[in-house]
Amino acid sequence: MTAGAVAIVLAAGSGDRLGRGEPKAFLEVAGTPMVVRATEAAAACPAVGSLVVAVPRGHERSARTIVAPGKPVVVVSGGRSRHASVRAALAAVPDSASFIVCHDAARPFASPQQFVLVLGALEVTPDAAGAVPVVPVSDTVKRVRGGFVVRTEGSREELTLAQTPQAFRASALRDAHARAAQAGREFSDDAAALEWAGYRVAAVAGDPENFKITTPQDLALAELVAAERARG
Repeated sequence: MTAGAVAIVLAAGSGDRLGRGEPKAFLEVAGTPMVVRATEAAAACPAVGSLVVAVPRGHERSARTIVAPGKPVVVVSGGRSRHASVRAALAAVPDSASFIVCHDAARPFASPQQFVLVLGALEVTPDAAGAVPVVPVSDTVKRVRGGFVVRTEGSREELTLAQTPQAFRASALRDAHARAAQAGREFSDDAAALEWAGYRVAAVAGDPENFKITTPQDLALAELVAAERARG
């Protein structure tokens, strides 16, 4: 397995849609902040040697207090967007790193095995510069513009939903972000940046329970999932 990978954990989102007075990643799920769950999962992957955690400006000290996954951690100030936070974190990743895995702290149920899967995909797929976990789309997808359906997407067999953690060859991730910055482009995830830059990205099986917390309903669901897991 690839060794010495650096995990970037993105925890700089404001979480305005949750209606809480603190950053989303610092909110607790079953008594544990999401950023703690995310960093512990990343650190539990044997291939991850160190972590870089991007948090909202002004929350660096509190992050250093609660994030202690047992491996070296650097905390940096995130940007105004996810894309900008990744760039800030990349600046703290050692040049010697060959692999980088990026994960959103707002997905508190990502397992260490998911980190293993995406990093392992790069090892067995030499022509892939990145690897992303995906889950199938079960509903018909319609593109809507101005309140009207303008197109129904094709066969659901080729449609998936992307998750994190996503693993990358460090040189490709740095190149894609540098080129995106020069072009004034931002992307909703790092795999999209690599795709735009012309790199190939492999897909691996995701986990339906590895959902992203965005709304109060998501947070309530996360509490139910955590309680279910606690019951075994």
